[in-house]
Amino acid sequence: MPKVKKIPQRMCVGCQEMKPKKELIRVVKTPESTIEVDITGKSAGRGAYLCPREECLQKAIKGRRLEKALRHSISNEVFEVLKQRLVK
Repeated sequence: MPKVKKIPQRMCVGCQEMKPKKELIRVVKTPESTIEVDITGKSAGRGAYLCPREECLQKAIKGRRLEKALRHSISNEVFEVLKQRLVK
């Protein structure tokens, strides 16, 4: 009998729903304390996940959920990069 591969689940900081890790965008605070959008999903550091939807990003910005999850303040440039990623 073949083994069933477990799909990793992560919670979106915007809508608070559990979704497969591959569907979400990862934002990471690197060991150098910089905030980046992690394209590969494997960068070292503390990560937070967002759905690729405008509503989730707005909820995360309004409630400061992304900053709380990463334990660091986030500049507007990072939010602009996230908005551009949502359009693609």
